[in-house]
Amino acid sequence: MAALAWLLIPLFAAVGAAIWGSWASRNRTTGDVAELAGYARFRDAMEKSHSGTDAA
Repeated sequence: MAALAWLLIPLFAAVGAAIWGSWASRNRTTGDVAELAGYARFRDAMEKSHSGTDAA
């Protein structure tokens, strides 16, 4: 029975590594579209606010 326990430890470690690997390589680009659109609006607003303030 002790030998079976020692064989199950690497099995559980391999299953845990496979789960972690699939979680770590997941596709995380779903929220980027809204963030990029917000950044584009921010850039546009900053360009508008600095366009007429150059009094030098």
